[in-house]
Amino acid sequence: MKLSYTVKDNEHFDNIKEILKTKFEISDRLLLKLKKSNKIFLNSSPVNVKAPVNSNDIVEIFLDFEEDNTNIVPTKMNLKIVFEDDYLLVLNKPAGYPIHPSMLHYEDSISNGVRYYFDSINLHRKIRPVNRLDKETSGIVIFAKNEYIQECLVRQMKTGKFKKEYIAICEGTLPNNTSTINAPIARKPDSIIERCIDKSGDVAITHYNVLKSNDSLSVVHLILETGRTHQIRVHMAYIGNPIIGDTLYGHSSKLINRQALHSSKITFTHPIKHTEITLEAPLYEDMYTIISNIV
Repeated sequence: MKLSYTVKDNEHFDNIKEILKTKFEISDRLLLKLKKSNKIFLNSSPVNVKAPVNSNDIVEIFLDFEEDNTNIVPTKMNLKIVFEDDYLLVLNKPAGYPIHPSMLHYEDSISNGVRYYFDSINLHRKIRPVNRLDKETSGIVIFAKNEYIQECLVRQMKTGKFKKEYIAICEGTLPNNTSTINAPIARKPDSIIERCIDKSGDVAITHYNVLKSNDSLSVVHLILETGRTHQIRVHMAYIGNPIIGDTLYGHSSKLINRQALHSSKITFTHPIKHTEITLEAPLYEDMYTIISNIV
């Protein structure tokens, strides 16, 4: 992968580094890697970042260097690919699989499956998930194929340009068909996992609208304005409508053996093509069956 910029007649830059920081928004960490790997070029010749530039000069950086990914065991999986190009791999993750390997899931995380897939297409890169989903939450997960792409998308998340939408099945009838939950979230004291509503916590905003409901269940479409850990699960429990099957913030359910939460849609700007991308992932059968029976 190559990024290229041609200096315009009316532009002035002190050196190449200024172009890399302002036009490509390269992080200091990635810039150091590019310098060490001699991947920065001026008019097709490798140069130092302090090299001066003039009008019509062409500045290029090459990001296709191999990386060691042997820290993750490759495991063959039936990955549900929603979208893929030279820069991104987008999956519809089933419930029951964590994103990252751990002591309890050393070989059966989604990252293990992505490592196997990358090996099969001869792509030797680190495994870089852009967004995270809980183990028992299904839906869209993005993996960046290099560090620059990951940085671009994470930056979009921080600036609110990355839109995430979810479908949840909640207990009971919601107080309003359309509303916004604005309640700060903090780590629960004495817990490394659980979160709670606390005025000293981080700002957390969730918009929702009810798609269908009966006396006992509501199907809810949610849009995240912020991305706090367990945000939807905490917010729905806070208003008295926990997600069914969520044993951490609500109750187990005879209808489903996991929290009924699905990352259904994302919208973002493609880091290279600079076009808006909208991707959707269909519901898995367990949630689809419940929703179909709500009348």
